[in-house]
Amino acid sequence: MTTAYSSTVDTPIGPFTTLVNDHDVVLASGWTADLGDLLPQVQPSLRPTEVEAKAELGHITRAVRDYHAGELLVIDDIEVLQRSGEFREHAWHVLRTVPAGKPVTYRQYAELAGRPAAIRAAAGACAYNAATLFVPCHRVLRTDGSIGGFRWGAEIKQWLLDHEEVVGGLGVVPQKQTRLD
Repeated sequence: MTTAYSSTVDTPIGPFTTLVNDHDVVLASGWTADLGDLLPQVQPSLRPTEVEAKAELGHITRAVRDYHAGELLVIDDIEVLQRSGEFREHAWHVLRTVPAGKPVTYRQYAELAGRPAAIRAAAGACAYNAATLFVPCHRVLRTDGSIGGFRWGAEIKQWLLDHEEVVGGLGVVPQKQTRLD
């Protein structure tokens, strides 16, 4: 039996839930209040048998709040654990190196991951990323530069890209943050 812990916090774009193991390592996260949206994303060998809800997850909850408030780099040091094939795990690691405010295309992402012809595999790494935000798949755009898909919705992806462009590009926190419901 393995126990994990979850916490949901309000953000300007809706509730954000994080699922961590007993070592405070993120297993899954996303803009939802429903843990049922996250658990199926966790690779079966890592999936907990029980989950205890907590009001806060310490430094992880602070990082989520601080990121949404404009401190974009705070998510970089949060430890994440995901399992898949060799390329996908490598691609997730590479994705964490894409700077906020500097989105890449799937083609560029495949090149960064060392397999320029593997555009679909790079897209698959984004699609199967369970640790959204901490592994910032929202920073990858279609090859034509359009927004593309996002598990949590195009509106949330666009908000994140705009947030990172404003904060990262100008070094200031946005003055007005609207909630998407």
